Amino acid sequence: MDFFLHDEPLSAHTTFKIGGPADLYAKPEGEKFPERAAQILSHARNENIPLFILGAGSNVLAADAGFRGIILDVSGWRGCAIEAAAGGSVLLRVNAGTRADEAADFALENSLSGLEFLAGLPGTIGGAVWMNARCYEKSISDILAGVEILDESLKRVAVPYKHEDYAYKKSPFQTRNILIVSACLHAQMGREAKNAIRLKMETYRKDRDAKKHFSYPSAGSVFKNDHRWGKPAGKIIEELGLRGTQIGGARLADWHGNFIINTGNASARDVSALIALVQEKARQTLGIELEPEIVFLAP
Repeated sequence: MDFFLHDEPLSAHTTFKIGGPADLYAKPEGEKFPERAAQILSHARNENIPLFILGAGSNVLAADAGFRGIILDVSGWRGCAIEAAAGGSVLLRVNAGTRADEAADFALENSLSGLEFLAGLPGTIGGAVWMNARCYEKSISDILAGVEILDESLKRVAVPYKHEDYAYKKSPFQTRNILIVSACLHAQMGREAKNAIRLKMETYRKDRDAKKHFSYPSAGSVFKNDHRWGKPAGKIIEELGLRGTQIGGARLADWHGNFIINTGNASARDVSALIALVQEKARQTLGIELEPEIVFLAP
């Protein structure tokens, strides 16, 4: 079943809970997803209509004015399956709209290790691959075997993993006009007992809760880290004395310098102003450029 909604508020589809209406919100579901997505992409290109691909909305700041075009929501394209197994190695095929947390649970159910670090991650696998998401000292590219995409010609193409194509929060898809359909992930069988896998996942989820990742609407970490600074962006922001700074309804979390939270009525303008304030302070005081990792969805 497909959903097509006009003037759908993006605040209902982003973890920031911010964003005005999209002209058209499209959410294809079921086995025909790749075909339906290709039709929507083709229509947008032929008619020169702006289009944005949305997953769980966990790393997005949508404009207050909304989006003048089509939002293609891939979160209806979910599912995990064991694609191949040889010895102790297993390949998992995970559809792009599957939550990273769901993929970790699927691995657990099948006593497979390697995906524990994804436990509690709010985004989709497609978004994690596109961003090369990183948490707990591990990136999605560390377990990536390959990616299936709809390429620039809207053909389904397999893209094998190449180490040189990935870096910190970088993937080759960020510079291409494509749609990620699925990812093939490495997992291991028998390396750890099922209970040990579960305990690791629970540890990561509890750590996220302890750090109040989900206490307020947010997009997670706002700025990228840079090893040249010698410390995380959050620590730098805290040392600049900015933790707790608030503009409108947007606030730098009291407990984490790299989190901007929506205290209840924040606008995209509030968040953008707070980001600019932090960048200017870091630039003037330390001479460094803090680069946002969240995606700005303009009208």
